[in-house]
Amino acid sequence: MKISDGVSGRVGLILASLVFCVTCSCGDPEPSPGGNGLSDQFETTPERFPIATGIIDEASGLAASATMRGYLWTIQDSGQPNSLYLISKDGKSIKEYNVPGSNNHDWEEVAVGPGPDNGVSYAYIADIGNNNQPVTSTNIIYRIPEIKGADASFSQSALQRITFSYPDGPRDAEALIVDPVTKDIFVLSKEAQTNIYRLPFPQSTSETMIAEKIGTVPGVATATAGSISKDGNEMVVRTYLGVYYWKRGNGESVGQTLVKSASKTLTVALEPQGEAICFENESKGFYTLSEKGTVASASLNYYKRK
Repeated sequence: MKISDGVSGRVGLILASLVFCVTCSCGDPEPSPGGNGLSDQFETTPERFPIATGIIDEASGLAASATMRGYLWTIQDSGQPNSLYLISKDGKSIKEYNVPGSNNHDWEEVAVGPGPDNGVSYAYIADIGNNNQPVTSTNIIYRIPEIKGADASFSQSALQRITFSYPDGPRDAEALIVDPVTKDIFVLSKEAQTNIYRLPFPQSTSETMIAEKIGTVPGVATATAGSISKDGNEMVVRTYLGVYYWKRGNGESVGQTLVKSASKTLTVALEPQGEAICFENESKGFYTLSEKGTVASASLNYYKRK
């Protein structure tokens, strides 16, 4: 999503030099039954890994690779290539991979998770934004098996298209969560009231699905990215100004968790135009990434679990 769509370049530059420090007024919650037992405390000052300019200046979405340890996937939004970018966790290596057969209308999110073939890890690319007017009546989520090595390439024959529409009219959205437990897909709209929409597994790749509206995320406006831990027990949703954290209760669906107020509001450094977040696979922390916006460069930020 471009700065002109709601956040000015001047504001983005100012925000880049500040730190957002908000804590939940209700205090730390008791651990959720059936949770992973890990602490819900994270460092508030990130490890910063500079990202070279000119390659992924419009980063919008972030996901930890399940097939290549130590690497993350990102994408760029409208006007940029229909490519996945593989980033090393120190930010020093960035490699572009074209996704043949796809089209970047306005890619806004990427996730990694299970899919129709057991034991296969898939990349989910969400073409769900509205940078290009008019807003389309349908949206596409591309699903493709992850490559297993840096020298491999994506195959057009393996690409699947999940086409869907909303039950209550077109929406702008930038956040996607793929439940590793149920394989359901959840889309969060980017509005003053964050709506939750579900595409239940198995998703059709031949007909247009109508997403199921689950409800709204309390207290979260203009969601720009989301992520779920590899075990499915933790979730985060970010905006330009904050990160919200949930622990999934025993027997709860993703939707049942997100319609509750966040367990915590995490303290994170502000970014020029933050539109990407993901847990790392080892559950040691989470990463954020921003578009470069109007500043000289962006960084990959890592928040270690305490």
